Amino acid sequence: MQVDAERLQYDLEQNAQFGEVNVEPGHARTVLTGTNADERAREYFVSRLRDANMKVRIDAAGNIVGRWIPETADPDSKPIATGSHLDSVPEGGIFDGPLGVYAGLEAVRAMQDANVSVRRPVEVVSFTEEEGQRFGVGALGSAVTTESLSIGDAHALTDETGTTLESALDSIGFLGEGRIQPEEWDSWLELHIEQDTRLESQHVSVGVVTTITGIARCEVSIDGKANHAGTTLMPDRTDALTAASELVHEIETAARQISEDDAPTAVATVGSLDVSPNAPNVIPGRVDLTIDIRDVSHESMLSLIERVREILDRIETDRDVETSFSLPRHREPREMSQRCRRSVHDAAEAVEISAMDLHSGAAHDTMRLAPFTDVGLLFAPSENGISHNPREWTDWGACRECTQVLARSLLSLSQE
Repeated sequence: MQVDAERLQYDLEQNAQFGEVNVEPGHARTVLTGTNADERAREYFVSRLRDANMKVRIDAAGNIVGRWIPETADPDSKPIATGSHLDSVPEGGIFDGPLGVYAGLEAVRAMQDANVSVRRPVEVVSFTEEEGQRFGVGALGSAVTTESLSIGDAHALTDETGTTLESALDSIGFLGEGRIQPEEWDSWLELHIEQDTRLESQHVSVGVVTTITGIARCEVSIDGKANHAGTTLMPDRTDALTAASELVHEIETAARQISEDDAPTAVATVGSLDVSPNAPNVIPGRVDLTIDIRDVSHESMLSLIERVREILDRIETDRDVETSFSLPRHREPREMSQRCRRSVHDAAEAVEISAMDLHSGAAHDTMRLAPFTDVGLLFAPSENGISHNPREWTDWGACRECTQVLARSLLSLSQE
């Protein structure tokens, strides 16, 4: 059973034309949910599913499912599923998401071409809005499938212009009915680019993810007193920004310490600050900021969250500011299924392609699916670790090798 590398490359290059942005250097695309680029990408994918004699279904979140029922399969048995997403960040690369979608389709075509005995149906899925760029919810499509977001609430989501998700999907002809039910899948595998340099630096072809990082998003407000920058003497100031700078520095120090001592994959990032009134001659009166905390260890995440609270308590006392803290997003780390991990390692060994275990520091649709079925996540090498960028690149030979491992693993799971 061999995948057709030229066919896979053709599909990815065709998909790269939808939402194409002319930039130098690199290859960029902008594909946001419900746009013309999204419509064209979806329509092409559906046409390729049908070319492979797969039955197509679209659910109420716009998720697309192609289902293949081989003659050797029991049509009532739980299917094997694979896929990823077709949307992108603005001026994103051409592999993030589509590689997993079209590798899944190519795996099915390879099994069809080889006329292998497949005992279960196989489904290839493209989830809506994994990137969360237009309607503000990351992994939106898989959130609906797992009912962490209801169909009604999803449909009511709006973009910056007030357009709802429901109307956006309807306008491009991809507003379906019902929801995909991952609890009915036997297992799920997703192939994605690594977005890091570990595979490249180790000269390894396939990454087998052990755990997807947990993510905690802390929202903090610090209130001081806005006042004239020239007439307010230093002892008389209550500067919200200098207080915030202490928090930024101390949480970085705390994250570095915990990563050295106990949790090497723990990270904390202050990536967004809103300073008010943000004028050069006014002492900042308020700062709103976010702290992104991630690790494969939930204990280390909780430790860093508690450290944020402690720092805020001290700053209130030392600097006479008022602070507030909330945790609007808190996802625990998700371990991948031992069964799926074993199938990927066995597949890589069988086709003599190198593989190694690693964790994922980024979230993926697979994270949402983990509580509902056996899941696995494979990584393909990213050149220089670059992603969400026109210079994102995965060698075509690496795409072929990872797709070969995916196909062999899907076949193995289907025969258990």
